[in-house]
Amino acid sequence: MAQGNFVAYLRVSTAKQGQSGLGLDAQQRAVESYLNGGDWSLVATFVEIESGKRDDRPKLQEALEACKLYGATLVIARLDRLSRDAHFLLGLLKSGVKFVCCDMPQADSFMVGIMAQLAQKERELISERTKAALQSAKARGVKLGGDRGTFQEVAIAGRVKGNEAIVREADERAERLSKLIGELQGRGLSLNAIARELDQRGIPSARGGRWTATSVRNVLRRLAQPA
Repeated sequence: MAQGNFVAYLRVSTAKQGQSGLGLDAQQRAVESYLNGGDWSLVATFVEIESGKRDDRPKLQEALEACKLYGATLVIARLDRLSRDAHFLLGLLKSGVKFVCCDMPQADSFMVGIMAQLAQKERELISERTKAALQSAKARGVKLGGDRGTFQEVAIAGRVKGNEAIVREADERAERLSKLIGELQGRGLSLNAIARELDQRGIPSARGGRWTATSVRNVLRRLAQPA
């Protein structure tokens, strides 16, 4: 049975299909059937009228942002409603957003796993060709490589990159919350009231637990920092 937060993504290829509801109704029924039973919450539904050949789809991006905001799983009726492009699906996996296909629930691990293996094989072939080219260049007397620094320098650089990634992720999360928190502030809510509202909406805090006035204040401070 389904559990947790879900964001539904429905797509049709033509404006005519979108206006008539053809295809959308079937997708909606598939999502409702999949979520039937269990302890779940459908926090948002996004409908896109766009060809599956395009991966720069605004509603899909909104759906993915909503998944990140609510810690939700993206649910779609069929895999082809998301994308037929393997590289796009691999990118989706790297984004950290979980997704499930109603007609093939194992697709989030099985199907994309196969696609990932194919992509990995391609990377291995590229790596082998690169190594062969480097060996050929070395045999011709071409000087390769350079000073990569000491172990300590490399370790420090690694920690710096790691810290930068943490800061970047926190900034992106604060940006996703900015509109909602701004609306709550506009209603005159206190920090404690905003924290309660975020909890009631099922939005997890940065640490995955309940919101507090301090955690809300930390988000506001991050938003106030100059870019």
